Formats: sequence, structure tokens, C-alpha cells
Amino acid sequence: MAANVVTDHVSATIPASTSLPSFVSTTAAYEALSSHKILVSVAAVIVSILALEQAVYRSKKGRLPGSTWTIPIIGKFMDSMNPTMEGYISQWNQGPLSALSVFHIFIVMASSNEYTRKIFNSPTYAEPCLVASAKEILEPDNWVFLTGKLHADYRRGLNNLFTRKAISIYLAVQDKVTRVHFARWLADPKAEHEDIMNKIRDLNMETSLRVFCGSRIPQPAIMEITEQYWLITLALQLVNFPLAIPGTNVYNAKQCRKRAMKHLEEAARLSKIAMAAGETPECLVDEWVTQMRVEDENSKGKTDFSDHEIAQVVLSFLFASQDAMSSGTIYLFQHFAEHPEIMAKVLEEHDKIRPDPSTPLTLDQMDQLTYLKAVVKESLRLKPPVTMVPYKTTRAFPISDTYTVPANAMIIPSIYPSLHDPEVYPEPGKLIPERWLDPESPANKNPKNYLIFGSGPHKCIGQEYAMLHMANTIVTAAATMQWDHKRTPDSDKVQIIATLFPKDGCLLRFRQRGAAA
Repeated sequence: MAANVVTDHVSATIPASTSLPSFVSTTAAYEALSSHKILVSVAAVIVSILALEQAVYRSKKGRLPGSTWTIPIIGKFMDSMNPTMEGYISQWNQGPLSALSVFHIFIVMASSNEYTRKIFNSPTYAEPCLVASAKEILEPDNWVFLTGKLHADYRRGLNNLFTRKAISIYLAVQDKVTRVHFARWLADPKAEHEDIMNKIRDLNMETSLRVFCGSRIPQPAIMEITEQYWLITLALQLVNFPLAIPGTNVYNAKQCRKRAMKHLEEAARLSKIAMAAGETPECLVDEWVTQMRVEDENSKGKTDFSDHEIAQVVLSFLFASQDAMSSGTIYLFQHFAEHPEIMAKVLEEHDKIRPDPSTPLTLDQMDQLTYLKAVVKESLRLKPPVTMVPYKTTRAFPISDTYTVPANAMIIPSIYPSLHDPEVYPEPGKLIPERWLDPESPANKNPKNYLIFGSGPHKCIGQEYAMLHMANTIVTAAATMQWDHKRTPDSDKVQIIATLFPKDGCLLRFRQRGAAA
């Protein structure tokens, strides 16, 4: 009896065994419902963000030509990773101004000469940004990023580095270094044609460093900078992974810059010692230091530069010259090989001015080589090293009567369309040096279209130096060597690695002038 009471009590106070699974099932259903709500909430947030992205893009774009919608998050990132001339031309053909987006960066592309020049000449609205990583690589306080009066004063302090007297010194240095490289090429003749990109890049870098720093920089330092500068080139492409973490292009470029700056600062220090001792200036830095030592109370520009500041400027000159001059020089070699009639005219003119090609050209002799200069100018027009220069708007920019570029947008003046305008350059796809010899030609009557060196307050300060270097290199090569070009299906195509290069690298084979083929 007692046992039954106990049993009944237990049965009455303890739920049946079927009650536990029911509780668990309810809990699981609640958790599933909660997870579903979280997923729905997350999805709603993502959809809202993507919708906002499209709305912001369309609001900024207004009625500009361009994609109606942008690819979520990345925009035209994939196109930017592998840029092609065909892609650029397609964008330019959309209109004088067109819009696109890359990783939430709103971009306005200008293709007309009017808008391109307006961007170059509107420093109150836009400033050069080059590429997103440029300030990190070249250092944010580098003079190339200055604007307004600070930039103007700094630039005035540099103008005397490119006087006729200074350029005469540089021309002699260019000639000497160039001949060393030509001798090296001829001493190691190749049975097969080879890609000349590295040969030209090495020649340009050593020429630039000797012009800028003279004997103040030792040969091992030149070799180190030459070997590593390619890392900076890779990081200065339009699109790169933005963070400087080990293994990225930007990180590698920063390490290269640090090593190069040590050598350039030491060159500046040694130059100051040499000039104080009364030595004759032999390079750009020497000319600069000499100017600083001359008291000029009427000077309106900056006149006192530290070793670090001098090194920064030299680094910026390397940045401006290395890839652009390499591109221009490679195409000159290719154009000479493909147009023997043009090379023959260049040599005919040259031989009258400099009968003995073993002697360096003087600046006065270069002035007389009018056909050569026309060829260099035309080659650069046909294959401009730089097709565009990214700027960033510092405030809303009313670029036209109907459109205002938003603040903090990227705005890109495009050079290529102005250089291939058929109204200014009839048959723009052909190499026609003679168009520059007729003062009444549309090319000479429209100098505003020749934007190889930019326009406005940031126009290239060393344009004459660059033109003379390329002219001296190609005419001395033509007078002392012969070369032939192996054409491939990619010879007329371009690869864009910061600047334009032949897609096949330009396959040439060199031999001494007069030697049997």
C-alpha cells in the first residue's frame, strides 16, 4: 500500500518522459526562427548597402555617359587590372565626359581637348593624385603633391636646373653613358632577336642618375636602384592593392624608395661638400647646390633645400623620366626599324652636322637637327608614353554648364585623344614627321593638342631635357649601329605598365654599322 502511494506520488510530480523532447523541439524552433531573422536582417542590410551604392553612383553620374549601374563593390576593377587601349578608347568614345566607378571611387573621364586642358589648368578645383598609392611611395610631402603658391615657389627654385647652360652639361653626360651601353650591346651580339625593354630601361636609369648625381653616386648604388626600380613601376599602375603589407606591390615599392633615398641623400651631401670646395659642377645636383650658395635676396622661389628634399626631388625626376623616356625610346627604335626611309633622312641631316659620329653632339648642333626633332615629336605623338594623368577634385568642380564633378572624385584628363585628333593630325595613325616642318600645318597651328608633357602649373619641368635625351640616344644609335626588327602579331599592340610599351617588348637585333648582316 505504501509502495503504491509512493509510486503514485512520483507519477504525479514527475512529467511523463514524452515532455522533454517537446521542450527541445520548441527551443530548436525558436533558435531556427532567430537564425532566420538574423539572416533576413543581414540580407536586408546588404541589399540596402548595395542599393545605396547604386543610388550614390547614379546621383554622382547624373546624365553623363557611362554604365547605368555599377558592378557591386568592385565596379570596373577587373577592367582596371588588365587595362587595354581598346578599353580606354571605348570609354573615350562615350563622350567628352563619361563616368565609371572602381571600388567606390567615382571617376570622371575627360576625352576632349577642352575638358582635358581645363582640368590641367584648374588648380583651385583639382590636384594631381597620380595613383592612389603615389603619396605613400614618393612620400606625401614630396614637392609633386604641392599645390598653389607652395608649388609655384618650389618650382621657381627648380627652374634654373634646366637652363641652356645646365642642359649642355647634361647632354655631354647623356652621350657618354649612352655610348657605354651601346658598346655593351655590341660586345654581346645575339643570334636571335631579343626583347629590348630591359636594355632601354637600364640605359635610361643610368643616364638619369649620372645626369642628376654625377660621380656623387657610386656605380653599385646605380646598379641597385636600376635593378629595383621596376618595383616602383609596378606599384604606380592605376590599380593596385592599396595597403602596404609585405608581399604587395606598394610595400615592395616603399622598401625600394627607402633604399634609393639613402643613396640620393648621400649624393646631395657629397655635392654640397664638393661645391663648397670650389669644384666645377658636373651634374644637376651640383648646379642646384651652386645656386643655393649664391646669395639672391630678390629670389622669389625656395632657395634652401635639405639633403632629404634634394633626394625627394631627384626621386620625383626619376619617377617622371624613367618609364616615360623608356617607352618613348623603345618606340623610336621600333619606328626607325620599320621606316628605313625616315632613318635615312635623319642620317643624311646628321652627317652634315656631325660628320664624325664618335664625337658628342653639342646643344648648338642639336638645334640644327630639325628633322630629327620632328621625328621624335611625331613618334611621341603616335605612341604617347602616358595616355592620361589622374587628378582628384578638392571641391565640387563645375567643369561644364551642365555637370559638376563631386568633391573627392577622381577626374582623369586624357592625353591620347588630343594627340590623335584627325582634324589636327590628318592620318593620325601614321608616322608623318613632315607635319611638324610646315609652320602652316594644323599640327603647328594647334599646339594646345600636343599634351605629351601636360599643361598648366604641373606641366613637366624637364620636357626639353627629356626630348634631347631621346633625340641624342636614337641619332647616336643610328649613326653607330644597325638593327632589324622581328615583327610578331603583338608588335602593333600595346601593354600598359604605367606607360605604353610594345606588347612583344620590341624584338631587335643589333650589329655594328657597316657590319655584314
